[in-house]
Amino acid sequence: MRILHTMLRVGDLQRSVAFYTGPLGMRLLRTTDRPEQQYTLAFVGYGDEAAEPAIELTWNYGVDRYEPGTGFGHVAIEVTDAAAACERVRAAGGTVTREAGPVKGGTTVIAFVQDPDGYKVELIERRR
Repeated sequence: MRILHTMLRVGDLQRSVAFYTGPLGMRLLRTTDRPEQQYTLAFVGYGDEAAEPAIELTWNYGVDRYEPGTGFGHVAIEVTDAAAACERVRAAGGTVTREAGPVKGGTTVIAFVQDPDGYKVELIERRR
């Protein structure tokens, strides 16, 4: 067994795809439009879905905003330099909610950014 994807409902599909493929460096893997069911999907990720998990961005026709809710925590992404990743997000007009620095009580460097729909993305710096 393995994790295939995490699904996030988004209010503007193109804006969300631009965020994940721009400053976060993912690739648009595939899209599916279902006009009869009134939704469009975009899968983004770092590699082939046959081997690596993806994020499924779901846009429901006519819905331009969702509340992330209190049960969802965050998506975590490994980066080589958390501070540089924060700068890429900021330069693209994104929001950094926690600057790069050691996790409380530890030494691993993390940061948090927020996607256009308010979902948190944790950036975890890879140990060298």
